[in-house]
This record gives sequence, structure tokens and C-alpha cells, in this order.
Amino acid sequence: MALARLAREYGNEPVLIRDIARDERIPQRFLENILLELKRQGWINSRLGKSGGYYLIREPREVCLSDIVRIFEGSIGMLCCVSEHSYQPCEFFKNEEECKIRKVFFELREASCRILSQKTLNDLI
Repeated sequence: MALARLAREYGNEPVLIRDIARDERIPQRFLENILLELKRQGWINSRLGKSGGYYLIREPREVCLSDIVRIFEGSIGMLCCVSEHSYQPCEFFKNEEECKIRKVFFELREASCRILSQKTLNDLI
């Protein structure tokens, strides 16, 4: 929600954290952590002073939702054995290729990746 707000304001003046928190109904302390992580990842920046606040660095149409999910969730795959970026072998089933559960969750991950990779912040605004 915070990124969508910054996307709506893209190209305008920076937005104060208290305004984002109030307008999007996000606890300010929680929002501070989110914005610091997004800044650390190079997605947003901040400016100090009277006209300060946070602003989106990238154009909203260039920010895929899959990248956002990966920043905060770590993986789109719901099981480690189907994760593309943080794969770990299944601890319960020796032959992953025969595992019916893995197959369903692999299909789910593929569909989620496809949809989230095609959608951007621009689609949210």
C-alpha cells in the first residue's frame, strides 16, 4: 500500500511518512521499517527538511509485483522444494519428481510468478 501511494505521487514532491501512515492506515512504526527496507533495496529514497519525505526512484511501470513479494516474503513458492530463489530439498520425500504435493505447489508457484511478473505498481494505481 505504501509503494502504491508513492507510485501515485511519482514525479511529485516527496511524501511525509506520517501522511502515508494516516492515509493508508498503516501504523507509523511498522511503516518506518518497511520504508527503510525499500530504501536499503534501492527502490525509494528520502529527502530531509521542510519539503522532505519519501519518493519512488523507479517508474511505477518498471516495478514488478513479483520483486516486491520477494523482498518482503523471500519467495513466491510456498514450499522450499519449489522455490526458485531459496530452494531447499524436501526433508520428507526423497524423490521430488514423484511427489504429487510438490507438483501442485510447483504449478501454483509458476502461475503466481507469471501473474506477479506481468503486473507492476502502475497496475495498482
